Amino acid sequence: MKDDKVIAYKNPARTIVEDELTRFIRDSAQKMLKEAIAVEVDEFIQTLSEHRLADGRQRVVKNGYLPERAIQTGVGPVKVTVPRVRDRSDSDEKYSFISNLIPKYMRRTASLDVMLPLLYLKGISAGDMPDVMAPLLGENAPSVSEKVVRTLKASWVNELQTWQQRDLSQKRYVYWWVDGIYVSARMESEKTCLLVIIGADEQGNKSLLAVNDGFRESKESWLCVLRHLQQQGLMMGPNVAVGDGALGFWGAINEMFPKTSHQRCWAHKTANVLDKLPKSQRGQAKSMLHDIYLAESKKDAEEAIHHFHEHYALKYPKVVECLAKDKDELLTFYQYPAEHWVHLRTTNPIESTFATVRHRTKKSKNCLSRTTALACVFKLCLEAEKRWKRLNGANKIADVINFVQYKDGVRVDSMVKNKTSSNDNDDVAAA
Repeated sequence: MKDDKVIAYKNPARTIVEDELTRFIRDSAQKMLKEAIAVEVDEFIQTLSEHRLADGRQRVVKNGYLPERAIQTGVGPVKVTVPRVRDRSDSDEKYSFISNLIPKYMRRTASLDVMLPLLYLKGISAGDMPDVMAPLLGENAPSVSEKVVRTLKASWVNELQTWQQRDLSQKRYVYWWVDGIYVSARMESEKTCLLVIIGADEQGNKSLLAVNDGFRESKESWLCVLRHLQQQGLMMGPNVAVGDGALGFWGAINEMFPKTSHQRCWAHKTANVLDKLPKSQRGQAKSMLHDIYLAESKKDAEEAIHHFHEHYALKYPKVVECLAKDKDELLTFYQYPAEHWVHLRTTNPIESTFATVRHRTKKSKNCLSRTTALACVFKLCLEAEKRWKRLNGANKIADVINFVQYKDGVRVDSMVKNKTSSNDNDDVAAA
């Protein structure tokens, strides 16, 4: 075949068509970023304006610019030039300027750092990543080349290994949320899943405590996770653990930390109950379940459970059995501060974190290695952790740690005091 008869077709992913709106947004972002960094520098120098040299000159001054670099963003590469600041003193301790907007060595925005491990979990290989990202970041984007992605993947593994060896001897976690998460991206075994623990510390801040692979219903798998936490120095278990009743975790926690109270997850329980009903009955049943766990007191919740039993026992005995078998563990939260109830009823911290991974990852053509899958999920969890909110009523955590007794969300000693005060007022009124 002659060369002039050969037609070369370009990879469509490499054919970049940039619209005017995208260009305008990127140019505007570049201009605003330049102005914002200039304000940062001026404020930095202003705060040090009182520091002077012996001859009266200002000690810290502007000194040109660092080399221009391109930051990969969701609207393509944005060029940025960060001003350089000079400390003219002879002191060994020099003042230096570091932009909060553009830290040193930054090459990608945080959103892209989340996107890359997520795409890898979806089955996009390191070699295919430049083609996939080309329409967004531009052709030959240096921050997502095959070599860079492979280097990033290795760094995620190193970060995970370092994190798994961190010292926990000074940490105390009051609440744990636990679950076994299946992701569609295949690991080395279809039956394995991610065993995840999120903890709330003494200040009410939530953080990722453990993530490992194992078998959801296996007590031994969860024991491995808990033993590893002990090896890291964590000697005290949580006051309350929240999770699904089908987990092997409960046998493991009873063995390792027998004083921990159990709270069954209402989201899992609701799903399990509704799954045993025909679709026509699920709406009403869901409303009745809401009436149980949103009741103001444990007595009201027990009455709502009794009402549920009366309504479904005759026609759907398995539904009633499913709810009844975990009754006590479902109502544990009533023994803790009312401000904490919204956190203790479900494993939502885990569910919301894995919403970007669970049920959305496509199966890879080749199985992901155990290490790679864990590293990708770990990286996504760390990014999600930055957005986790502090517990409501964090000031009540000290009460939980000190085993202060609560009933229906209120301190028992407060109830006694209020009752005594009420009786005194009644005596005065009668007199």
